[in-house]
Amino acid sequence: MYSSRSICVEYFEVLWRTFLLTPFKLITVFLHEASHAIACKLTCGQVEGMKVHANEGGVTITRGGVYWLILPAGYLGSSFWGMVLILASTNLLTAKIAAGCFIAALLIVLFIAKNWTLRGLCIGFIIFIAVIWVLQELTTVRILRYIILFIGVMNSLFSVYDIYDDLISRRVNSSDAEKFAELCPCPCNGVGWGVIWGMISFIFLCGAMYLGLVILS
Repeated sequence: MYSSRSICVEYFEVLWRTFLLTPFKLITVFLHEASHAIACKLTCGQVEGMKVHANEGGVTITRGGVYWLILPAGYLGSSFWGMVLILASTNLLTAKIAAGCFIAALLIVLFIAKNWTLRGLCIGFIIFIAVIWVLQELTTVRILRYIILFIGVMNSLFSVYDIYDDLISRRVNSSDAEKFAELCPCPCNGVGWGVIWGMISFIFLCGAMYLGLVILS
């Protein structure tokens, strides 16, 4: 017989893999790759292109920059942006600022996207957020804060899950953590860095939940 816990886990896995959540998972991949790009630009490198694939993979093509800062920026950056979006959702003004910055980021990436999956994702979410914003201003459907919150929570959860899946439960030899382990002089391997990055991402998630509750209270 199945226990209630097993049934709940199965329902969660079915919900997690439903196609309705796929665009929001791909947005997490988008923020992962965008974080690589931001780290590259901040360390005086050049971003030559970006891809997000339908199988929830992605790649950012960079030249120059500080590689050992660019590599961890993907996983940690997506967790950080999830925290920022969660905190931004606690207030309508900050939610609007977050939505505006998010649209601006999608527009910028649209011009450096190297495949149609990423272009479609950018265009789709620009339209989606713009429609939600118009509804917020002109109708009684005031859900902009909740959409920003949902994107933030999805991003935080999926980034932690992605670190576990890619770097801990199964070792992907081409992963950011494995490449970082090759560069870092310390004896920590890719799985070790995956655990460290996972702990930092989980701290971001817990911090966002705690600070969000403090702000709302």
